[in-house]
This record gives sequence, C-alpha cells and structure tokens, in this order.
Amino acid sequence: MKLLILGGPKFLGRHLIDAALAANHEVTLFNRGQTNPEAYPRVEKLRGDRDGGLDALRGRRWDAVIDTCGYFPRLVEDSARLLADAVDHYTFVSSISVYASTAQPGLDESAPVGTIEDETVEEITGETYGPLKALCEQAVERHFPGRASHVRAGLIVGPYDPSDRFTYWPVRLDRGGEVLAPGDPQTPVQIIDARDLASWMVRGAAAGTAGVFNATGPETPLTMAAVLAACQQAADSSASPTWVPDDFLLAQEVGPWMEMPLWIPAADEDAPGFSRIDCRRAIAAGLTFRPLAETVRATLNWARQRAADYQWRAGLAAEKETAVLEAWRVAGKG
Repeated sequence: MKLLILGGPKFLGRHLIDAALAANHEVTLFNRGQTNPEAYPRVEKLRGDRDGGLDALRGRRWDAVIDTCGYFPRLVEDSARLLADAVDHYTFVSSISVYASTAQPGLDESAPVGTIEDETVEEITGETYGPLKALCEQAVERHFPGRASHVRAGLIVGPYDPSDRFTYWPVRLDRGGEVLAPGDPQTPVQIIDARDLASWMVRGAAAGTAGVFNATGPETPLTMAAVLAACQQAADSSASPTWVPDDFLLAQEVGPWMEMPLWIPAADEDAPGFSRIDCRRAIAAGLTFRPLAETVRATLNWARQRAADYQWRAGLAAEKETAVLEAWRVAGKG
C-alpha cells in the first residue's frame, strides 16, 4: 500500500509510520517540517501547509491517507476535496469529544454529536474542540462517501506522548513516597496505547475499512486503582498511594484532568459515561490492546530519557501535592 500521512512524526504520527513500515507499506509524509524533521530519513517527505499550501500533493496518487492533524472543517475540507480522486480511502483521526454529552454510560457511534453556533470558528477550546472534530468528519464524508474511516479516539497514551496526561502517573509512582491518588479507586479509566491505535488504523486503511469507530480501551474494564498498581509494579516502587475524595480535592483547588491526570470528579455531569464509551464496533473490526503493564513500562522507559529540567504540560506539582496531603492529614482524614 502507498500510504500518505497528513501530519508530523510527533506522537501518533510516529507510531503510524512505524506500523506502516513494519507492514512493508510505502509511506509519504505531508507536513510543514517543523516537528522532528530529521526523523525517518528514508521516508518521503512533502512540505506544505494545510492552510493554502497543498500544492505538493497535486498530481500524486496514494492508496490511502491517514489524517492525524485535522482540527478545522475548512482545512479538512480542502485536503479531502483535493485528495478525493487521488486516494482510495481516507482515515480521519477524530475524538470521543465529538459527543454532545457523556452523561450516559455506554455511548456508541450513533449518539448525538455536539454542535457549535458559529461553524467557521477556528479557535480550539473545551467548548469548540468536539463540535469542530464532528464537522471535520462530515467534511471528509462529503468527499469520500462510503470510503472513509472516522476514528473517535479516546485518551491516547504511550511513548512520545507530549500531553503528559498519562505519563505523569508512571513517573510519579517511580519517584516514590506518598502519592496523592484522586477520588474513588474504582473509578473507570479508558485509554489506548498509541501503538495499538496506529497498527489498527494502518490495517484498516489497507483493507479499506469504512465507518465510524469509537477507539479507546482496554477491552475489559480498567480502574484508577489498577492504573496506579501497574505503574507501581513497572517502577518497582515502594510508593504509597493515599486516596483523597473528590470534594476535598476540589476544596483544595486541584484541577481535574490536566492538573490531576485521569481524574474527573464524579459530580461532573459528563462523568458517568466519560470512561464508559462503547468500543465494540472497533474491536469487532480488529482493534486489539496490549497489556497495560507493557504500556506503562514503555512510557516510563521513554520518560526516563527526557531532560532533567523538562517542563511538564500536565500533572500536580510536587509542592502542591505535599500541601494537599498535609491538609488531608490535618483534617484528620489521612
């Protein structure tokens, strides 16, 4: 298969390249050359910009394209229109954030997607991200009817993850000591290893698989306690988690999700279904999941190689963690 990837070799893109090359596919990258341009020297690289700079794609033909960096409908429409007669199959990396609400557990692909009053807005916020992704899906489908795959990914994790939303936990357990653990230990968690997602998408592109797919995991229920236990085991750490309930964390102004990764307070209206998305359709289409321990070990080994002064993008600062744990003890809870 001749595969075109829209986007750079940063995170998911890197794993897509690896998966495609491992399957002996011919890979072409299209991006601005701003992220890891020296990576993959033997892979063809076309330089351009999705905003008016698509000329490098003209006059070429590929069997499939995987779009990893489509966020605004106008730009996705441009690429889909240009590639409609040059590519047989289009895979669009979307998000479970497209859904209007996750208040109900077990959402499948038929659930309503979010809308936005001004569909031309090109600013990513918590309110616009999901509806814009939904509009991007529609833009692709207009030009690739019946020959597109819309992959509604959950939290993508693993080596090279720039968000730190999962990486925080293996590294924090590796550091040892008393660890602030959020909320109810039995809170469900859904994540997907980027390598599993990438290999599945490459296989789907080669097969011409079409449709909409929720793509997060694992296949069997996972809890926050299990995530921390896996991190502790991978790090061979003597760390001691202290579970602190939602209301106390909120009173201490601990921010959900980004400051305290993977944590969504149970009282949040979207919490009931946020990590209970139905992924049976993707699993039936061949999506598989490696053991959590493997994901944790690979993430930790990669994170250990980062610079000592690395600036984290997510995670609770050590000083604040200490302060919250002390407040918990003073309150007579710890």
